[in-house]
Amino acid sequence: MRPTTRSSHLLTILLPLCFAAVSASEYHKYQLGDRVTLWVNKVGPYDNPQETYNYYSLPFCRQAGIAAQRWGGLGEVLGGNELIDSQIEIKFRRNIDKGFVCSLELDDTKVKQFQDAIQNLYWLELFIDDLPLCGFVGEARSHKNNEDKYYLFTHKDIVVKYNGDQIIHVNLTQDGAKPLEVGRTLDMTYSVKWVKTNITFAKRFDVYLDYPFLSTRPHMIHSFFIIMLCRFILKSILTLVVLKNPSHGQIHWFSIFNSFMMVLFLTGLVSMILMRTLRNDYAKYAREDDDLETIWMEAHTRDVFRPPQNLALLSAVVGTGAQLTMLVLLVILLAIIGMLYVGRGAIITAFIVCYALTSFISGYVSGGLHSRNGGTNWIRTMALTASLFPFTCFGIGFVLNTIAIFYGSLAAIPFGTMVVVFVIWAFVSFPLALLGTVVGRNWSGAPSNPCRKWYLAPSVISLMGGLLPFGSIFIEMYFVFYSFWNYKVYYVYGFMLLVFLILVIVTICVTIVGTYFLLNAENYNWQWTSFFSAASTAIYVFLYSIYYYQVKTKMSGLFQISFYFGYTLMLCLGLGILCGAVGYLGSSLFVRRIYRNIKATRH
Repeated sequence: MRPTTRSSHLLTILLPLCFAAVSASEYHKYQLGDRVTLWVNKVGPYDNPQETYNYYSLPFCRQAGIAAQRWGGLGEVLGGNELIDSQIEIKFRRNIDKGFVCSLELDDTKVKQFQDAIQNLYWLELFIDDLPLCGFVGEARSHKNNEDKYYLFTHKDIVVKYNGDQIIHVNLTQDGAKPLEVGRTLDMTYSVKWVKTNITFAKRFDVYLDYPFLSTRPHMIHSFFIIMLCRFILKSILTLVVLKNPSHGQIHWFSIFNSFMMVLFLTGLVSMILMRTLRNDYAKYAREDDDLETIWMEAHTRDVFRPPQNLALLSAVVGTGAQLTMLVLLVILLAIIGMLYVGRGAIITAFIVCYALTSFISGYVSGGLHSRNGGTNWIRTMALTASLFPFTCFGIGFVLNTIAIFYGSLAAIPFGTMVVVFVIWAFVSFPLALLGTVVGRNWSGAPSNPCRKWYLAPSVISLMGGLLPFGSIFIEMYFVFYSFWNYKVYYVYGFMLLVFLILVIVTICVTIVGTYFLLNAENYNWQWTSFFSAASTAIYVFLYSIYYYQVKTKMSGLFQISFYFGYTLMLCLGLGILCGAVGYLGSSLFVRRIYRNIKATRH
């Protein structure tokens, strides 16, 4: 079997430029004969990506002495990594035909552990110069009477490609499969071969990027009732004229084109409402001889701008959603510029640091919204804004961490890491949210309200409003899911940025249309309806995640199921708040636009 290849503290965390430091060229240079460290990281069942354990949780033998451990940053710890020096002797550009590691004496307990690991397709991960190597622990072979016999790989053949004084690529091949028998002693060995290459250091991670995978867009049915006919016609034309034999890359671009056509359709619909329908409404209500209509319109306007119920909560979720919108944009841009995928845990670190630094936005938006609606309990609004989303995620994470501790998995977050995260929230995120709330309350909080069937029920509009936004992202969502849960490296952040912008535009357009229909039905409860209409996108994402789990994965066991749905729940929570805030803010601008020419009547 040939395994496949894969790709103080607080101050370091708070430096945004630290993301690129891991892969900086000057930190990865060697002289002839310099020691090159082989780090062992983790093992776990291949079908359960989050169920990982310390490398030495399996009874591998190890050389005598105290092995050094490497702390690679907050994101690396949260990602379940624990690098330990294997103490195997490897020197730069020095070949080793066959080196001895240690002798492994097999007893009943060790044989049972290795057999269970091989039966569950346990894989192992190693690192050389921040480049991953991975392979399987062993293999099972069928013998007489269809009985499986288990074999442990005892030899690691490592090929290292170099360019000048830098390591470019590493590859691991395992062989020397020996049967697991009680009382037997196995010699664990390794070999190292150095091969020169012309690949530059800047391109050394390209081999770990699965280009065919991320340029593939499978033939999925991606049509919904409003634009089904338009998409069918467009697809037929493109298939006949351009894509008679479509390549994977063409299908990728076609999915983006599909979503772009949705944007054109919805923006055209919103423009029609603003330019045609509202013009007729204004003409009707502007008649000076129709006093009854004028009085009704003024009264209706007061209802439309009546402060919503649970104002503090609405302000908090809208402010948090505005922050998450900027957070996603910022991280995508950092990923495009700085290639965050090259560092273990860099994406996680980027999210945490950027979340803390963008907390001012959530406070500013929530404080302004609360004040514009005549709210007085701004302290409660500020506390909800600063704590609602992170504490909800902490609650879910606490449950998952308890399960991870019970299983003894590396996914368990150490107490020290929890303290670091709490310190970032308490001394960076919370003060910025407080400052933003005060600024928003005083600078953008002056009230300035302008003055003018079943399928229109708020619940129906809320549920239906998420269909089209979900339709605009679910193809890219498939590849994000596949990357995260199947050991792939997601790197096409340019496409992600484009899809995210399409999601924002579609969400705003759909919510505006729903709000207009709601107001036409003389229902003034548009604030929460506009929020939930956009936030319902997360419901469809969660339903899709259930389908993905059942059809696309081979995950099993309480541990992996808990982590799969726990992480997905946090993703959907953040996505729902983000979309809800975008939808509410878009609807708020729309409502103020259509009523601005009508004078408000004072009580």
